[in-house]
Amino acid sequence: MARGDNIHELPADLPVPVDDGACDHLAGAAVPSVRLESTAGRMIDLSALSGRTVVYCYPRTGRPDVELPTGWNAIPGARGCTPESCGFRDHFQELQSLGADVFGLSTQESDYQREAAKRLHLPFELLSDAELGFARVLRLPTFHVDGMTLIKRLTLVLRGGRIEKVFYPVFPPDKHAEEVAAWLTVNPR
Repeated sequence: MARGDNIHELPADLPVPVDDGACDHLAGAAVPSVRLESTAGRMIDLSALSGRTVVYCYPRTGRPDVELPTGWNAIPGARGCTPESCGFRDHFQELQSLGADVFGLSTQESDYQREAAKRLHLPFELLSDAELGFARVLRLPTFHVDGMTLIKRLTLVLRGGRIEKVFYPVFPPDKHAEEVAAWLTVNPR
């Protein structure tokens, strides 16, 4: 069964998320040592990575054959995970040339993420925080829908075990990779 909408496009009337201060505590914070399963089957500890790492956190990727969660388009910042991931895919080489590795992170299980990574041809790994260990330690903003706890859309730029930059809220998600690349360009290593 196919959905009635296009998961690669954003509806024109999406509500814009507002900065509610939920990420104000993150800039400069230490990256917690939490092992997260990647779509490559590895366990990644973001605190142990050297250099710059961009981690874009997103609520959940949709599938063309699965309907949206209840009221999804009315939740500010919820819609747009597929266009955001495709944006990071399309800007991946540019981000690498600016000295940054890239990971996506959601609360979805790795098997679900593997399907999305393959279908969307993502050249980077997605990380599963299905147990919310990373989100809880950092006190990342979350929301609840249809019995799921999901991370609000935000991006962390990590460097040397610390959070160097926080993008929150993120809107529009399909242009966010360009925003991150622009920030990396004016804030070189």
